[in-house]
Parts: sequence; C-alpha cells; structure tokens
Amino acid sequence: MYRQMISKLENAHIAPSQEDVQRLLDVLGVEGDKWTQLVQVTAEAASHGWWELSGIGERQARFANLEAGANVIREYQQNLIPGLLQSEEFIATRLANSELPLPPDAEVTGVLKGRVGRQRMLHRPAGPSYEVILDEVVPRRRSVPADVFRRQLDYIVDLSRRDERVTVRVLPVDAEIPGYNIPACSFSMYTYPDDGDPGVVALEAVTTDLVLTDSDQTAQFEMVYGGLVRAALSVERSREMLTDVAESLPSH
Repeated sequence: MYRQMISKLENAHIAPSQEDVQRLLDVLGVEGDKWTQLVQVTAEAASHGWWELSGIGERQARFANLEAGANVIREYQQNLIPGLLQSEEFIATRLANSELPLPPDAEVTGVLKGRVGRQRMLHRPAGPSYEVILDEVVPRRRSVPADVFRRQLDYIVDLSRRDERVTVRVLPVDAEIPGYNIPACSFSMYTYPDDGDPGVVALEAVTTDLVLTDSDQTAQFEMVYGGLVRAALSVERSREMLTDVAESLPSH
C-alpha cells in the first residue's frame, strides 16, 4: 500500500495530503524536529495556490501569488491602508460603500476571503517579513466612517506590536526625502529567498496593475524606498502618531 502511494507521489500522480505524509513518516520512523519540519513543509505547499480556486479575482490573485513565495515584502502606500494591514471590518465597510464596480471575475465575498487569506499567509510561521511606509495622508484621510477608521488604526498599532515581522512607519507630509526623490505612486517590492529569482516591483492602479522584474527598473524603486525609510518616523514614533490620530476620531 505505502509502496504504491510513494510511487504515485514521486511521479506526481497524486498530491500529498497532511494525513498521507504523517502516515508515511510514522511508517518510516521519522520523529522529532525532522517530523515537524516535513509536516510544516507539506502544510505550506498545500496552502500555496489557494487563491486559484477562491474566486477572489485575477488582480488580487496576482498579488497573492507574489506574496506567497517572498521572504521580504516592502511597501509604500500614498493614499490607502494596504490590503495586508486591513481589518475585516475595514474591508467589509469599504466593499459595502464603494461605488467602483468589482472586476467581472470577482465577488464581494471572494474579495473579502482573498484579503483574509493573504493575511493568513503573511502571518504563517515561515511567512515573510513585512515593512510598510504609510504616507501621513493615509491615516489622516478617512477612507471609511470615523468609528471604523479609529478601530482600523488601533488594529495596525496592535499588530505592529504583536508581530515582530511587521514594521510600520509613517512618512510625515513635511519630511525632506533624500535627493528629493518623491515617489509618483504607491508600490510594493518583493524579495525571494532564491538568489536566482529577480526582485519584483508591483504598482496597483484603479483598473490595472504593473509588475516589473527588470533589474534596472527595480533598482530605482530600491533607491527611492531607501530614501523614504530614512525620511520616515521611527517605528515607535509612528505608533504614537497613529494612536494620536485614532484617539482624535469619534469612537461611535
């Protein structure tokens, strides 16, 4: 029985389930840290690609795919709380109030499911580090009703304190950026553990996205991002600013 299963796995005729792998490890006498490592690898392999069947829409699936294999994600956001920091309440409120049509291949429940799924992938045990620079406009301009926005800002502060892999900085509107390299738009950068994989920069617009892999182009974003980090507030000062803005909003 197990010999036949191993043959099918080796020839990619079946996909391994968690139960299959655990049974095989028991039969082979694998124990301890090695057992834990192999079971975890199986779980991560099964989770990769979840977006292909979830109905979240092609555009969000593209970002989920970029995020899934990255070991470092860095992002600069000019106008809106980034998807990986949005609470479920914030997402649902935005979807309920938006007048922009969803893409033809996306549904409200699918978009919400997609955002939540992306965040679960981010916070998995072997997930990437996530660095975000928020332009001060982001917490200052209400993108949902005040009470929801207050809770959203509190959510970001709490998350940045709980998860050491999440770094949030605020870029003040009066900051002097080195070289005056002011970015023209928001962007996300993805770095992968394999040295052979190129760095990726993604830009998201209202109706379309742009993904860059050319090293000359991505290097320019690296330079701009480095300047933004130097001009932004410290992590602790950023938390204080977000907290101050949240406290200035009505709670109900």
